[in-house]
Amino acid sequence: MARLIIVSNRVSQPDAAGARAGGLAVALRDALKKNGGIWFGWSGQVTEQPAEELRIVTRGRVTYATADLTPQDHDDYYLGFANSALWPLFHYRLDLFEFNRQHYEGYRRVNAAFAAKLAPLVQPDDIIWVHDYHFIPLGVELRRAGIGNRMGIFLHTPFPATEVMIALPSHDDLMESVCAYDLVGLQTKRDLHAFDDYITREVGGEVLGHRCVRVFDRTLCADAFPISIDTENFATMAAEAAQAEQTRRLVDSLVGRELIIGVDRLDYSKGLVARFEAFERLLAKYPEHRSQVTLMQIAPPSREDIEQYQQIRAALEAAAGRINGHFADLDWMPIRYLNKNFTRRRLAGFYRVSRIGLVTPLRDGMNLVAKEYVAAQDPADPGLLVLSRFAGAAEEFRHSALIVNPYDVEGVADALHRALAMPLAERRDRWQTQMEVLRRNSITQWRDSFMETLERTGEKTAMTARAAS
Repeated sequence: MARLIIVSNRVSQPDAAGARAGGLAVALRDALKKNGGIWFGWSGQVTEQPAEELRIVTRGRVTYATADLTPQDHDDYYLGFANSALWPLFHYRLDLFEFNRQHYEGYRRVNAAFAAKLAPLVQPDDIIWVHDYHFIPLGVELRRAGIGNRMGIFLHTPFPATEVMIALPSHDDLMESVCAYDLVGLQTKRDLHAFDDYITREVGGEVLGHRCVRVFDRTLCADAFPISIDTENFATMAAEAAQAEQTRRLVDSLVGRELIIGVDRLDYSKGLVARFEAFERLLAKYPEHRSQVTLMQIAPPSREDIEQYQQIRAALEAAAGRINGHFADLDWMPIRYLNKNFTRRRLAGFYRVSRIGLVTPLRDGMNLVAKEYVAAQDPADPGLLVLSRFAGAAEEFRHSALIVNPYDVEGVADALHRALAMPLAERRDRWQTQMEVLRRNSITQWRDSFMETLERTGEKTAMTARAAS
């Protein structure tokens, strides 16, 4: 069996086990343990004089190989192009999009440097699986270094519509790099349609059979692989965590009130200010919910060096203060805003005791919080998912969650009112439908489907070429 090389911006270290490691990290590490291989990427360290040699840690059949960044590389590659250009672009936030040619050159420079470090580690039969937008050019740089191995990339973000993508001055160069891979994995059919549209309309490529495309003088495959969670393990963890001290403290503090929960990184793509405004509208329009329901929003900070993230934090704190100031009573605080991290186990317990999971991003690749919330529910008395139509998860839950437009504050408030009043029988039916999806499409199925498709790309492209000739 071929060895596997996984490349990601952050590398899950071998001691990050149990509750500290997310489902994705566990699934990828399991694949590495099964096949043997390397997890390669940035160490997370910024140093003035990075070591020439990679940091190498080996555990059994898995090698963890990481490299540092210089402050200049970190500014250009990570803070600059990756998170000030690609992240807002892929999330349709052209108002926050910042293109700087120096940052793009730094992004390419770092990818070339990482490719030069990785290339000597690659064996002839290795399969290379690259994750996310940070390392889009890595594949083409490895090709230039003579690496002919099968390579795939999975984009965890949305893939933007052509009219959004072409706002990037270097979009054609970036997309040619995307197409250096043998397989491009996207989250949803909507993302796949956007990819196909760009290939055909913008650069004159052709969509062929067997989910292959011919473009930039090569043939590759592209398909949707909706990422998921370890459903059964998360459900078991939630049932256990519901009895934990911190969960019981939360339940006791509610004094019989219903709980609405939101869990998101503090990011402008998550629609958090609009979410608070929708909850405010719920209390104003449906006064029977005052003092009867609490919104708990957990939003740990991220990318605090970027100005837009500082602004969203200030705006969210201001909104929470205004709403609480207007509606709070002596024994009730409408919004509990927690700007801190919790372990996945504790979150699982919180999900289980919440009547509503409120997941309303303005744009999201998938949003695994939505899936974790569903998996965490008590089958006898499940809560209800209120979900943005712009989250990738809406494609799988479109008939079972309450689907909302996060830009429609009134509509979200109405959905919350409906969810709070929904009979138990209907909640059970919706939850059972969602669990059927999650059991069928687990994180293991997602991983294996991508890997199997990547392993067959040579066969598929050859078959497609014969059919087209």
